[in-house]
Amino acid sequence: MIQFSDVSLQRGTQFLLEQADMTIFEGQKVGLIGANGAGKSSLFALVRGQLYADTGEVILPGQRRISFMAQEVEDVDRTALEYCLDGDDRLRMIEAKIAEAQASGDDHGHAHWLSEYENAHGYTAQARGETLLQGLGFKMADMQKKVADFSGGWRIRLNLARALMCPSDILLLDEPTNHLDLDAVMWLENWLRNYPGTLLLISHDRDFLDGICSHIVHLYQKQLNLYKGNYSDYERQRAEHLAQQQSMFEQQQRKRAHLQEYVDRFRYKATKAKQAQSRLKMLEKMEQIGPAHIDSQFEFSIPVAEKTSAQLVSLIQADLGYVLEDGSHKVQLPQSNFSIRDGQRIGLLGPNGAGKSTLIKSLVQELDLLAGERVYGENTKIGYFSQHQLSALDLEASPVLHIQRITPTALEADVRKYLGGFGFIGDDALRAVKGFSGGEKARLALSLIAWRKPNLLVLDEPTNHLDIEMRQALTEALQEFDGAILVVSHDRHLLNSTVDEFFLVADHKIEAFDGDLHAYHQWLQARQQQANQAERATANEAKVEKVDRKEERRKAAELREKLRPLRKAIEKHEKTMQTAQAHLETIGEAMSDNSLYEVANKDKLQALLSDEAKWKKTLEEAEEAWFEAQDELEQAEAAL
Repeated sequence: MIQFSDVSLQRGTQFLLEQADMTIFEGQKVGLIGANGAGKSSLFALVRGQLYADTGEVILPGQRRISFMAQEVEDVDRTALEYCLDGDDRLRMIEAKIAEAQASGDDHGHAHWLSEYENAHGYTAQARGETLLQGLGFKMADMQKKVADFSGGWRIRLNLARALMCPSDILLLDEPTNHLDLDAVMWLENWLRNYPGTLLLISHDRDFLDGICSHIVHLYQKQLNLYKGNYSDYERQRAEHLAQQQSMFEQQQRKRAHLQEYVDRFRYKATKAKQAQSRLKMLEKMEQIGPAHIDSQFEFSIPVAEKTSAQLVSLIQADLGYVLEDGSHKVQLPQSNFSIRDGQRIGLLGPNGAGKSTLIKSLVQELDLLAGERVYGENTKIGYFSQHQLSALDLEASPVLHIQRITPTALEADVRKYLGGFGFIGDDALRAVKGFSGGEKARLALSLIAWRKPNLLVLDEPTNHLDIEMRQALTEALQEFDGAILVVSHDRHLLNSTVDEFFLVADHKIEAFDGDLHAYHQWLQARQQQANQAERATANEAKVEKVDRKEERRKAAELREKLRPLRKAIEKHEKTMQTAQAHLETIGEAMSDNSLYEVANKDKLQALLSDEAKWKKTLEEAEEAWFEAQDELEQAEAAL
């Protein structure tokens, strides 16, 4: 049980919590929501003991292991797999004790710590670590890459894997889906659903919260408001409360009337039928969820270009991919045919690395075609959003100045009113971008796209860094947008609410996907099962009957003298393995030097690669000999 009793927490001159009470029981999965700056991360710090309440107390059960997801990763000289396994600090401690006992010749201590190693599931640790990393999108080839070689987003995934690797009673996750694709989000949701401990989760992904949480805590007006159920249940309960306030109810009715007017006007018009149906679905949901967001500071629309073309963009027999440093071509999607018509609303699905981003970049001319044609309509006007767009913002300029550079004749008052819908209110519209958070930069980038009035929106993970209220506002704006949409997103609520059809990018092809996101999840699972089939078959062949290791270790103490030759052979192989591992670590450190890959150091690199191959072979042979000697020892012990 985690109990907050009369807790007040002050940061600077502001109270984040004021005489707040809350009780979380063991095994509950709790989603933590609230506006940015409300104190969600500070609440995590209270649970971890990094912060202390100004008044009241936070009571945690004794002897409980807490695992948390760090937000930053240093350039540690560890491989991805080692870094993940480091999450189980007790297992690492046991491994150190085994090495100490072995080095000192302490047979009793060695046997004890081997027993602890087995109790800590050490023999399956590497397999579990690889499973976690693969579930989060890492390939087997990535397992031995250095942490420093990964980009920031992939390092955050490593932090997540490390947190999941740690055996825990309480798991704290802060925005775990921010840098994940849809496949990894679905995998993580399933993993957390089966997590046996107490989960505290900060997330702005409503479908993710719906799939996992048994309770929602809303940090609002310095209180911890606990709701039973998932996020949709929270919305309904809060909506009932807010709908009682007449002014808010009237705002909702105006929004309903606006949507109903659109439906009545276009539902029987062929070219607008899909959009009208989308708004009709939203209208049906609004009675339940609308009031829960009626007090949001975000409300904006994305106007469409006055002129458009029936066919906005087409790729014809196009080879999509990259030009490598050596001048060769890496073709991900060969001989591709793909087009977007006016009014289409498409969601792109596909495994990580299959080519979704390559397709998008090829459509917006961020990548040249390697072959084939790219044809735009006469009046095509693309609004393109990606995380790379955020780095293109002028850090010294304000949101107002960004807009005025697009339209120099725009009045500042009109620009500021427009930016207010994206949450840039008052002086925020005049602040330099360099002080903005990731969410603020994303909002600004979206505002610049909307200002240009596109007729085709191409959106690559538009919800990263956005909170729930801004995601809801973006969803509503996309619902009302009259142009075409192509979107890649891990936010299933946004996909379900804004697109009418899906295309699948997989196996070097682009093709229509006849199904919804649930069908896509089933397709992913079937694909993963097929991919693992050969590996499982191999593992089953190698599987041997379990033996009682504890009983064998007890007998080993009695039979030590009789079995000394075999033990010495085992020790010899272990020393060989240690020597090989030491050489491989030294070689790995040498190969991390970037200058090694210059042309002048070609011979030195080749020598290191040759040494690495030699020591890997020595290690493999020593391991095989060790296992054979160990098996012989066990058989001899059984015979005696």
